[in-house]
Amino acid sequence: MGVNGLIHKVLSEVGVKPERYSLKWASAAEAPRFVKLITNFTNQIKELGPLGEAEGLKPEEIKKRINKALDLVTDRKLRMGFGNVTKELRKEGSKVNDEIIAAVINEKLTKTINAGLIG
Repeated sequence: MGVNGLIHKVLSEVGVKPERYSLKWASAAEAPRFVKLITNFTNQIKELGPLGEAEGLKPEEIKKRINKALDLVTDRKLRMGFGNVTKELRKEGSKVNDEIIAAVINEKLTKTINAGLIG
């Protein structure tokens, strides 16, 4: 439910353009939709250029930041916090959209994310 929001938040916090990540669903019966999703995402990545270039970071710095993001999203404290946020969002039901998800993640997980990036 909120994976997009969480990943976008973490990427932003480590200085990577969140547009480099996209999670969209298409069933096996939606071949034209799948092709469109992949084509659009590929074009978006091509526009951004190589990882680090659009962010203004050298290869060793982008690698360090990506590793920090990986450490963060595998951290037990963040995963538990995210689980709690997901439960909260599910209670809201159909009222939930990407904007609400981003706001809740920002409100509830920023402290944990920042602590994980410092440590």
